[in-house]
Amino acid sequence: MADAASARRLAESLPEVEAGTSYGTPSWRVRGKFFARLRDDDTVLVAKVDKGEKELLMQAEPEVFFQTPHYEGYGYVLVRLAAIEEDELAEVVEDAWRLAAPKRLVKEREA
Repeated sequence: MADAASARRLAESLPEVEAGTSYGTPSWRVRGKFFARLRDDDTVLVAKVDKGEKELLMQAEPEVFFQTPHYEGYGYVLVRLAAIEEDELAEVVEDAWRLAAPKRLVKEREA
């Protein structure tokens, strides 16, 4: 299972990621655009997600993906780190990064 250390390692391994804080918790941005942060004593990851995909994730794996009223209607999903395998978390983090990163940077990563 994943944890805060694996989320941090995965996020910071991506191109041009800047570590910082958001709401007093560790967060990550790419070229100034937010894509993920930890919350709930580092047990939950907030990740940028396509709004259409968000509902699918929450329906498919409600034990992993959820939202609070604060995130309703927004393109962010909450991820219970103790309930997700690290390889699946890697996909979530990279997808979040891709949504925030400039298209040219995403293309460079794909090359």
